[in-house]
Amino acid sequence: MVLIDMMQAVLEHSGLLPLWHTLAPWLALDERQLIFVVATPVFIAVTLWEYGKIRHDPRRMDPREAVRNFALGAGYQLTELLFAGVLAFPVYALCYHHRLFDPELNWTTAALTFLGVDVCFYWMHRASHRMRWFWAAHVVHHSSERMNFSTAMRQNATNIFNGNWLFYLPLAWLGLNPVWIGVAYAGSLVYQFFIHTTLVGRLPPWLEWLFNTPSHHRVHHGRNPGYIDRNYGGILILWDRLFGTFVDEDENAPPEYGITRPVPSNNLLVLWTHEYVDLFRDMSRPGSVWSRLGHLWKPPEWQRPATDNTARTPGTGHERIPADTERR
Repeated sequence: MVLIDMMQAVLEHSGLLPLWHTLAPWLALDERQLIFVVATPVFIAVTLWEYGKIRHDPRRMDPREAVRNFALGAGYQLTELLFAGVLAFPVYALCYHHRLFDPELNWTTAALTFLGVDVCFYWMHRASHRMRWFWAAHVVHHSSERMNFSTAMRQNATNIFNGNWLFYLPLAWLGLNPVWIGVAYAGSLVYQFFIHTTLVGRLPPWLEWLFNTPSHHRVHHGRNPGYIDRNYGGILILWDRLFGTFVDEDENAPPEYGITRPVPSNNLLVLWTHEYVDLFRDMSRPGSVWSRLGHLWKPPEWQRPATDNTARTPGTGHERIPADTERR
């Protein structure tokens, strides 16, 4: 307590304490980033340990890509830190102000927050694969052709602007505190870091049935036709079993990682934005406003019908692989 008082005195004597009181509410969601900052040294240590195990296998580990993955993650954390309080927190505060219920903060509420965040993550993640606007931000996470702990850090700096945080708003409207929603979300991402690996085989059956495991998540990252757009769960795999998107890992069909149209660049800006460029290029083609806007919410493989005069001529260099084989 003495140290906290000393730190408080530093702020008071600096003359910046009123500014901090103004900024603090805008940064209230950033307890997520605090968790990530604390966890990052652990992520680095675990990745280095994994590197020692698989460094001689270029199919599983590329040191340059691993560094690039952490750089992608740093960009994500920076934009979240700068803009989450400005863009997302006011909307959460509004929903929470008009909440339908006012539950006490206890273990029951904590359990409901965990379950609520996990099921919202499932639908957010599913939309991030099946709605092209959200896929444009998520694709960078899947574009690596390797599966290791550093792959978990491949995140998009545009996430906060993309709007996938909207999927959790119903929880605040129901009365769950947005700060604890953020804590549960951060905890989910920390958990998911540890399932991005090929070093862990199948776990005991009861764990495989209930939780998202490295085996289940390897399927999720596979571009094999039978694995595409499966296993969306965050911590629990239960939602995939419930909503029909679960697929078990087949020992006779090891996952082939990556996306069906690899990105021919290692530039961070290209990795973050290439699908947005493709999306807006498709939208710019002639046609009705409604058909153009369809590219935003339709699946990534969707193209306008051939009867529309917007239909693309085969061989123009931007056609997509047919549905059921196109990854995103």
